[in-house]
Amino acid sequence: MIARLAALVLACATAFLPVAVQAQSGPLRIEITEGVIEPLPYAVPDFVAETQAAEQFAAEISRVVAADLTGTGLFREIPRDAHIARVSSFGAPVQFADWKAINAQALITGSVSADASGRVVVKFRVWDVFAGQELGQGMQFASDASGWRRLAHKVADQVYSRLTGETPYFDSRVVFVSETGPKDARQKRLAIMDYDGANVQYLTDDSSLVLAPRFSPNGGRVLYTSYQTGFPRIRVLTVGDVASQTLQVGEGVMSFAPRFSPDGRMVVYSLTQGSNTDIYAMDLASGATRQLTSAPSIETAPSFSPDGQRIVFESDRSGTQQLYVMPAMGGEAQRISFGEGRYGTPVWSPRGDRIAFTKQNAGRFHIGVMRTDGSEERLLTASFLDEGPTWAPNGRVIMFSRETQGAQGSSALYSVDISGRNLKRVRTPAGASDPSWGPLQ
Repeated sequence: MIARLAALVLACATAFLPVAVQAQSGPLRIEITEGVIEPLPYAVPDFVAETQAAEQFAAEISRVVAADLTGTGLFREIPRDAHIARVSSFGAPVQFADWKAINAQALITGSVSADASGRVVVKFRVWDVFAGQELGQGMQFASDASGWRRLAHKVADQVYSRLTGETPYFDSRVVFVSETGPKDARQKRLAIMDYDGANVQYLTDDSSLVLAPRFSPNGGRVLYTSYQTGFPRIRVLTVGDVASQTLQVGEGVMSFAPRFSPDGRMVVYSLTQGSNTDIYAMDLASGATRQLTSAPSIETAPSFSPDGQRIVFESDRSGTQQLYVMPAMGGEAQRISFGEGRYGTPVWSPRGDRIAFTKQNAGRFHIGVMRTDGSEERLLTASFLDEGPTWAPNGRVIMFSRETQGAQGSSALYSVDISGRNLKRVRTPAGASDPSWGPLQ
């Protein structure tokens, strides 16, 4: 089931040009602001197939690259039927005048080769059309045939970084809860997919309820809440071999809402004893635990800051569900949410500058972001039920689950950027909820 993930052998990016291109005085670059952005027009002709076995890969890889870039809302592809020039050889000189004529500001060219053993190699270059120069240095990636989509994502990552100056996110995966069946008898199992919904693979069956999967920092493990024993217990699953085990937090207690520390050595989670729910931390190597909160209220949904120094969580200690920040080892907590309504499921941005959350107010649910001190709150979505935000590895995009109203309502995954632009659905084979975005691979 996970054989492709384990067997994939992806070569390190290797430059195939003898020297790097010198920096330009004014390189092509998108400046991303919080306002409306005019998408940058670009062209990506089908990559050149250097061997007969590579013909299908060449066309498909170039299409995935285009889908990645256009899907950000920052780029606009010029249709291939508008191209004047034709790229028939990867090493041929670029006819910049032909690309200027159709107003392509960036051009991506590439080639693909495949051999009898199934090894696929992709080479690509990025060009600043109006400057008539290459952006950065040509590169190549290689994998077995089953990893061709990863090759495309890696190419798109490089293009994105060169044109925006930001860390990319296309070569990443999302673990989520796949949902089937009617709303009052929903069957749920863990699944994993590429960030764009492709290559879905199932990690558990649907024999018992599972909730809230969370990736480890290196993407090798997943924490989740399982009802296999009849009440919630935290389990840890290794993605490579799909083996899992229960986190030993004590007998006869409910544990849930787990999340890894940034170094992957600790887990923070909620534990209910009697009528009280508090946040605990566990050292995974030793099993030693530490109670981090002790208020006579419900504390849950903890999330570490990227530097591991602080934890944001939700609590009803003030009488309503709000967000608080405390030191990572426990201590005095500071409330950071003060708007109207209730706040929950906070998660710290990988950049460390914002916290995403779910907000319920006036009968509507929202996904929002705020600064870590609670300032500059911004609501990005509004619907019958939006919840469970998770950050892309670069902190630019948020994925979440949305449920539609009524007895026939269903759950689906959506993404939106942090300015509230480019809201779109992430296609999955069935209903989906509780996404957790993993790191760049």
